[in-house]
Amino acid sequence: MARDPGLEELVREDLGDQRGLSEKPMFGGLVWLLDGHMLCGARDVGLMVRLGKDNDAWALELDDVAPMIMSGRQMSGWVRAGLDTCADDDLRRQLLEAAVAFVRTLPPKL
Repeated sequence: MARDPGLEELVREDLGDQRGLSEKPMFGGLVWLLDGHMLCGARDVGLMVRLGKDNDAWALELDDVAPMIMSGRQMSGWVRAGLDTCADDDLRRQLLEAAVAFVRTLPPKL
């Protein structure tokens, strides 16, 4: 698996220049952090998006969205959006906006 520069650029455009936003290469892709908390990540297979525990049910109802599994364990509050969802501007933005809304509820990390 590898990075997806096209998807990374879409995410950059969607997230804009929000206060506290940064990027970092991780997990073979690129992740975005908001006030030090991981927000989302992009790879050539799609996006992982942090929606928060008990905030992800609506997203999991979408055809191309599944629970995020890492090292054989489901990551509570995280979803994986496939490339079809990432290509849909409205769905991708909806997921990213929900992630920002959740992460903004967390106290900033120093």
